[in-house]
Amino acid sequence: MLNSISILGSTGSIGRQTLEVAEHLRMQIIALSANNNVDLLEEQVRKFKPNVVAVYDEDAARELQIRIKDTDAKVLSGMDGQVEVAGCSGADVVVTAVAGQMGLEPTLAALRTGKRVAIANKEPLVCAGDVVMQTAREYGAEIIPVDSEHSAVFQCLQGERDRTGKNPNIKKLILTASGGPFRGMNREELENITPEQALMHPNWNMGKKITIDSATLMNKGLELIEAMHLFDIHPDKIEVLIHPESIIHSMVEFTDGSTIAQLSSPDMRQPIQYALTYPNRKPSLTKPLDLIKLKKLTFEPPDTTTFPCLSLAYEAAKKGTKACAAMNEANELAVDLFLNKKIKFNEIPDIISNAINKSTI
Repeated sequence: MLNSISILGSTGSIGRQTLEVAEHLRMQIIALSANNNVDLLEEQVRKFKPNVVAVYDEDAARELQIRIKDTDAKVLSGMDGQVEVAGCSGADVVVTAVAGQMGLEPTLAALRTGKRVAIANKEPLVCAGDVVMQTAREYGAEIIPVDSEHSAVFQCLQGERDRTGKNPNIKKLILTASGGPFRGMNREELENITPEQALMHPNWNMGKKITIDSATLMNKGLELIEAMHLFDIHPDKIEVLIHPESIIHSMVEFTDGSTIAQLSSPDMRQPIQYALTYPNRKPSLTKPLDLIKLKKLTFEPPDTTTFPCLSLAYEAAKKGTKACAAMNEANELAVDLFLNKKIKFNEIPDIISNAINKSTI
């Protein structure tokens, strides 16, 4: 098992849960990074005693430097600091959980170390999947997905690769989605949805941006592009199913008619731990499933009329990297505008569609 870890985005939802898992596994914390949450980062530094800590916001970095001057931690700032944490010597694995496109450069820096990189942010693969995968191959780095859906696919594919590392027996990947807080509603009912309502996810406790993406189904669109690169598969062979219980995290259908699924409680600590312990499994913090109490698992097709972001992601995936990058940038902008109550919920896909169309002119 790997014994030491660096975490990019340690104050976010995934970062905090990664620290829980690392503590459970008794891993040494080598380096941490965050955007500007000085209060929480100071707590983490004092508890886990990393050698290096980076804060993207330079003013926040200066404040942290003053606060932890009694510790031995080296404080860095800006993108250079994020990159240094990503490439920090002494860490066996780097977890990249930085939200948005700003995670691309640190992810590439982590891959260039040739270490295991547990990727928890979608944007690097969505915006530059070809570059990310090529960098991993060039430097011999190991990419292990942390997203519950991609971890599920990864787990389902164990033992299925041929001598070339390919998976020729895959018929399709099936990514599941909870449907978000507005499943079953129509576009008219969504017209006056507030950010507060959109942030009330029925199953998962996540950051604001990814929670809004889940409500629009863009999160699943980003995931299908991510899966396309991670598993080297055409988007036509990736299906999305709404699965409200969030127990089956993904499935793989094979050419012989068999389907393998990965099931677990909706707890991100399970895929995080698997990324850290792979190929081994250890007792985890995740509560085991009680299948009798579950009683039923249900599935339905996504409503792409009400939630067009998923269809837009398929469109961008087929058009290529430029369209995917434009889609992602537009989505980040639209989500921010919605959270700040400058646009309506139903305007998010309109902004994204316009960006995709302009990207191919």
